[in-house]
Amino acid sequence: MTKLLGTLTGIGGAMILTFYKGRRLCLWSTNIALLHREPSSHDAPIGSLLLGCILAFAAALSYSVWLIIQTKMSEKFPWHYSIAALTSATASILSVIFALSTERDWSQWKLGWDFRLLTAASAGILASGVCYPLLAWCVRRKGPLFTSAFCPLMLVIVTLSETLVLDECLSVGSLTGSVLIVGGLYMLLWGKSKEKRMEHSDIVSSKGTLQCEAIHNTDPSS
Repeated sequence: MTKLLGTLTGIGGAMILTFYKGRRLCLWSTNIALLHREPSSHDAPIGSLLLGCILAFAAALSYSVWLIIQTKMSEKFPWHYSIAALTSATASILSVIFALSTERDWSQWKLGWDFRLLTAASAGILASGVCYPLLAWCVRRKGPLFTSAFCPLMLVIVTLSETLVLDECLSVGSLTGSVLIVGGLYMLLWGKSKEKRMEHSDIVSSKGTLQCEAIHNTDPSS
């Protein structure tokens, strides 16, 4: 029950953080704006919002299936760096095919000493080189549910990063959603640890019962 309540709380917090803004809360300013963009007052078209929701749902579904496949694959192939290399190679091939289909301007493929190079380097080093081996290791040790429980925490990290490196302001919705996400994650992990303790106590009690029965069966006086 605690795990279900924590999951629902985290999902509710993610929904609030994504769709509800509310009053802006400019608590601090780092005077760092890496993108140097002007705030836009135009809302996105309904078609773009719908397409974005569909793609986000497809990404979440694909990630869930990938975690389940990762669990089965790590049992037969427990080499995390090889799994990360295969995943990165497959993603690179698919990304090149998609980019060639959508972007025909070859000037957009050039990388200079700017923010685009930093983005590509961080995606290759952190996302591919560090994240994938850690995910494979965590899935093998704790399972897909424990690993996926930390996914909503990325929204909280992104929200805080926006205020630090993009000079964005917090909002009531983002702050409320972040609190709910952290609370839901704590409830989920607490429920899972409680479940583990109950399973361990059941195993210990069953072993004790079997030992008592074995001693009783081997006792000549009985």
